Amino acid sequence: MKTVLRTFSTLVFSLYIVSQIVTGLTFEKGIITLLMAAGGLSVASLLVKPIVNVLLLPLNLVTFGLFRWLSSAIALYLVTLVVEGFKVENFFFQGFSTTWFDIPTISLSGILSLIAFSLLISVISSVIHKIYK
Repeated sequence: MKTVLRTFSTLVFSLYIVSQIVTGLTFEKGIITLLMAAGGLSVASLLVKPIVNVLLLPLNLVTFGLFRWLSSAIALYLVTLVVEGFKVENFFFQGFSTTWFDIPTISLSGILSLIAFSLLISVISSVIHKIYK
């Protein structure tokens, strides 16, 4: 139970942070859709991702785990199918510039936007998970 609550709260925060950083995640009913999407994504990550990882095991072994992100993208796609009002549209990052480095504008659509959102959600949720510990 503790793992489920930790996963849910981590995904709520990471979905909110991702929606504030980049555009393309749509929560039509606001916080209710955010909570439903986080609940669906936590169920998908606890139930669906292990099954997909087993199915992708030969591909992961050949590429040394490079295609592990594909299970996150599949889980995110399944959540967009199940949760009404939660949509993954075009991934658009306006860019970031400082005196030390520049991050260019990134615009992706289709399956690439789904992959980009899943990678960003995974990175942010792993950082939040490390902070919890």
